[in-house]
Amino acid sequence: MRASMFRHHVKILCTLACVFVFATARAEEPLPVEQRAGQALDGAHDEYRTPLAGDELNTTFLGYPIHVPQRNRDNVFAVITLGGMYFTPQLGGSDVLPIGALYWRHRWEKHNVRALVSIFQNELDLTRSFGELELLGHLENETLPVPTTEIVNGKEVKESSIWWGTFSGWLGTGWRRPVAPYHVDNDLKLQAFYHAGYLYSNTSRDTGPQVRLPPDTLVHGLRLRGRYDSFSRNLLELPHSGWAGGVDLELTRRDTWSDANYGGGDLRGASTRDYVKFSGYLSGAMGIPGLSERNRLLASVYGGFTPDHNLDRFSSFRIGGGPFPSENVDLIRHPYPGAVFSQFYASDYAIGTLEYRRELFFFLYLHLRETFVWANRNIFSSPQQKFSEARGDAFSVGLTSGFLWQSQLYLEYTRDNGFLRNGASGSSLLVLWSKIF
Repeated sequence: MRASMFRHHVKILCTLACVFVFATARAEEPLPVEQRAGQALDGAHDEYRTPLAGDELNTTFLGYPIHVPQRNRDNVFAVITLGGMYFTPQLGGSDVLPIGALYWRHRWEKHNVRALVSIFQNELDLTRSFGELELLGHLENETLPVPTTEIVNGKEVKESSIWWGTFSGWLGTGWRRPVAPYHVDNDLKLQAFYHAGYLYSNTSRDTGPQVRLPPDTLVHGLRLRGRYDSFSRNLLELPHSGWAGGVDLELTRRDTWSDANYGGGDLRGASTRDYVKFSGYLSGAMGIPGLSERNRLLASVYGGFTPDHNLDRFSSFRIGGGPFPSENVDLIRHPYPGAVFSQFYASDYAIGTLEYRRELFFFLYLHLRETFVWANRNIFSSPQQKFSEARGDAFSVGLTSGFLWQSQLYLEYTRDNGFLRNGASGSSLLVLWSKIF
């Protein structure tokens, strides 16, 4: 059944790709020299060149002149996400989930700041450069004002409802070297942090009587990170060519800890107090031989594991939904299309994607994406089951477009074959609007 569904998705992907290649082929006819933008000469023939992020663009659309001024990508102040997700049938008890965040990035000669603010979940990165060496600071919190529940088989487990959150600070040092093509986000980085924070938890009115929570505690340890990014990005900041990769190693200890039960089996404090986590990703973008630069092929693979399989509800990898990552710092995020944010707890996982993207116009991109997932999911609210090995795939079709008032619109429809809802297929629609100030 799963193999049949996979073949069906691949047929859809190939068919739609062919349709859009031929349907928009006329758009590749060369413009007059005075109107040409984002193009370069190749001998006696005009070869189309996709306009890249930050570059000035002068072209025409429907007979109207278009001017996009050069942009300093080091300094960005933008509302990056205003929108929401719609699920049918319901997922985790939700039909609709709102999305909103504020993003700011600014680079001076020796200082760099990056902030992602959504009130209850925030990140702040500060950097001081000494040539290729850097002093690094990082602050983050996840302090939701509502209790969270575990989602099993696509449904909320009310008895697992608890309040919990974390806030922490990191201090570290790193080495950074720019790499080709030498845009603002192209670099090789090696970083080491000591992190310390606080983890708290409490029961809610729906918490089951069998739930026993560990004490609030100081959490601290080491984080080692490596990043490489050689992507050139198009006008809408989507990866266009090149590749990127990264690895993370996390070693953490809870100072005060105890046995716990989150609605299922007991978890021994002695085995879950300390943990080690490995994760990484590899992502690439390239052209398709024989086709113009308007056609791109992208692939990525994400994975994570813990050697001792001793993660609990607060330390597990969390697989969720959201837009596909494209920003340098955000590439480590591993979304599964159509999922609720942080939907699955996992001790091991692998996610692979294969995407075809078509530049319909210089401001409008279509993507067709197939996503595959394998996860060893942790089940904390079932006395009979502690782990669930699951596989699945999802097909997504979406549009990324420039919009009015120097903004951007992102639309994506996803059909999941049953990974999210215990074998039952389901759909979701993601809508995001971004505004640059």
